[in-house]
Amino acid sequence: MTGGELAPDRELVYLTSNHHSQRAQRTTPSTYPATSETESEQGPGGKPKRAGRRHGGDREGSLREIRHSDVEAAGLARADAGRFLAALRSATATASSSSGGGDDPAAVWAAVAAAGVLRPEHPHALHQLVYYSAYAAWDRAARGPPPYWFPSPTECKQTNLGRVMEDIGPQLLGSLYKDPISSFNLFHKFSVENQEVYWKMVLKTLSVKFLREPKSILDTSDQSKKGGTWFQGAVLNIAECCLLPWPSQNKTDDSTAIVWRDEGLDDYPVNRMSLKELRTQVMIVANALDTMFQKGDRIAIDMPMTCNAVIVYLAIILGGFVVVSIADSFAPQEIGTRMRVSNAKAIFTQDFIIRGRKKFPLYSRVMEGTSSKAIVIPAAGDCLGVTPRDGDISWKDFLSRAAGRSSMYSPVYQSADALINILFSSGTTGDPKAIPWTQLCPIRCGADTWGHLDVRPRDIGCWPTNLGWVMGPIILFSCFLTGATLALYHGSPLGRGFCKFVQDARVNVLGTVPSLVKSWKSGNLTEGLDWTKIRVLATTGEASDIDDNLWLSSRACYKPIVECCGGTELASSYIQGSLLQPQAFGAFSGASMSTGFVILDEQGNPYPDDLPCAGEVGLFPLYFGASDRLLNADHNKVYFDGMPIYRGRQLRRHGDIIQRTVGGYYIVQGRADDTMNLGGIKTSSVEIERVCNRADEGLLETAAVSIKPSGGGPEQLAILAVLKDRSAPYDANLLKSRFQKAIQRNLNPLFKVSYVKVVSEFPRTASNKLLRRVLRDQLKQELTNRSKL
Repeated sequence: MTGGELAPDRELVYLTSNHHSQRAQRTTPSTYPATSETESEQGPGGKPKRAGRRHGGDREGSLREIRHSDVEAAGLARADAGRFLAALRSATATASSSSGGGDDPAAVWAAVAAAGVLRPEHPHALHQLVYYSAYAAWDRAARGPPPYWFPSPTECKQTNLGRVMEDIGPQLLGSLYKDPISSFNLFHKFSVENQEVYWKMVLKTLSVKFLREPKSILDTSDQSKKGGTWFQGAVLNIAECCLLPWPSQNKTDDSTAIVWRDEGLDDYPVNRMSLKELRTQVMIVANALDTMFQKGDRIAIDMPMTCNAVIVYLAIILGGFVVVSIADSFAPQEIGTRMRVSNAKAIFTQDFIIRGRKKFPLYSRVMEGTSSKAIVIPAAGDCLGVTPRDGDISWKDFLSRAAGRSSMYSPVYQSADALINILFSSGTTGDPKAIPWTQLCPIRCGADTWGHLDVRPRDIGCWPTNLGWVMGPIILFSCFLTGATLALYHGSPLGRGFCKFVQDARVNVLGTVPSLVKSWKSGNLTEGLDWTKIRVLATTGEASDIDDNLWLSSRACYKPIVECCGGTELASSYIQGSLLQPQAFGAFSGASMSTGFVILDEQGNPYPDDLPCAGEVGLFPLYFGASDRLLNADHNKVYFDGMPIYRGRQLRRHGDIIQRTVGGYYIVQGRADDTMNLGGIKTSSVEIERVCNRADEGLLETAAVSIKPSGGGPEQLAILAVLKDRSAPYDANLLKSRFQKAIQRNLNPLFKVSYVKVVSEFPRTASNKLLRRVLRDQLKQELTNRSKL
């Protein structure tokens, strides 16, 4: 960790004194964020309550109070400000008349969003001005998170779930069924309590072909299997399911299976691969694999998520082998650990990773990490940029092994619980957990994406990720099993090139992680691009930033962002947004379909289902697609030991602390080991970071950890910060004061900030999860060293 020195109560980080001075002197009341610490009233998501005018130093939020000067100050040209204000007031009047003359903030915002008053090309400051003004009077404590997106009574019936509910809802729910929106909670409850019915229904929507149909959907007779036995007797090959035409999805051999573009060729047309072309390439690789390996052998993939990586992934499974997923960012030691734990016989990799005009070595890391045979694919062109070591083989020579063999390939059919993929947890101490995926896991991926992200046949789905992380296989199977096209960008998703690819590929469903959105927003990388083809957005991996999500949704004309939170061992998200429920920034609207959970108090007792509360989540154990074994750890000990019995079954541990809010939303507050005890009050790092991230616009992100003094005593709160301008000087005491005031105002007046340190960046796992434990250990060591001086 680098940056300024850490000292208790004294040394802090912030912006330059000049910068703050300029901000403090602003008198135009229309700019956002708030410009002085007297503006302490907080609106939704911790943003200051404000409208366009200042009244005696206070800001009372209302769209009616926005003036021409406010709109101009937010970045709109004078010639456009009048028309914008007229459209804004018209939408506000419409909302007022439809609600009987009232000014309910949600109704007002819904009317403004529906009227298209705000456009993607408008400055983000204008979106902020309108959104935060609309919700300035919103009482979050009494009403929960403010919704920004509302399902349409008409369009909801065209969603995947909506169509099914309209078709069989009356049959399943009887007279209780009304429509997809008002009956959604009833239907979700039905899916939890009648899993056999629900999953039989879902199977009809996915391109899943059984060689032998399952005898039953769920068998709970074997009490030793806490998660039950799913699809008993079923035989299939899930890779074959991805590669077959499917009439009900209008998926033919000529359908586009993959669209892609190489970084640096951003002005060229996107490339396309048909389903038939994909199937042909997969069969060639499968034939070549048969010349080198025995059925059941474990074969690793360590390379970016390119077309070739997808082809290799499907070929390994089609041929009855097992994929070992390794992220392309891993160091040699981490590669070696995963090869050893999985007992992998070989590894597919690339000579280099190309980002822009730079080449980063990959094959050399693989060579250093493992002596297993490597098949090396060129990152560009047909020729390798490295010389393979003895025993390794080039991609060209590997493919030549299929010459003379049949152009067709007979898939290896296996039971539904057969192993197809070994993925790893993102642990940083000891060996990472080796998590086996069976053929059930892809079905869960496809089902959740079908139900929650509403992915439809001929949609184009894009989620920048890697096959080494769970989202790689999830997006792959989600597209191919629902009849959608998979969009791949062969390069970094951090640049404008990726954003342009989203436009040019006409992506309908775009998945993200919060740090990626933050980067796009910070660089204004979508300026001049058209993202209006996007119908659904999604985010996972870490806690979302409300204002970043406001920016993201606004780029696509306020399309919904489906928050997703799950785990590799679940092959899905246990908690997720739904297009049949209103969505709030940074919040989840409920459990995923067929998933049940309770929130536990500190004694392990479940809170009532309708009570706002916070605690560790306990999952119902009958969870389709969830792991029932680990390759290098005791599955029962990891996920079940110590968990309470609920309704006759032991709950499954997941490790998240979640909050159920007023209004029925959920907010994930981090892992159970990221909670801290401050003055006898338990709180989460995520909760503190949400507040501190908004202490000033000069902050990029913060991390909150607690430190136990070496001499004993209560835990002390330390906050680390990364600045947007990392080269700027800063006023330490000013930042500490702002953190303290923000925490006291929005969380608890008793919480005290003891330490603050500026760093250039935070340590993260390769999947981009913040390593608070590493920060905690580093701070503890630094304070220990100081005490010895």
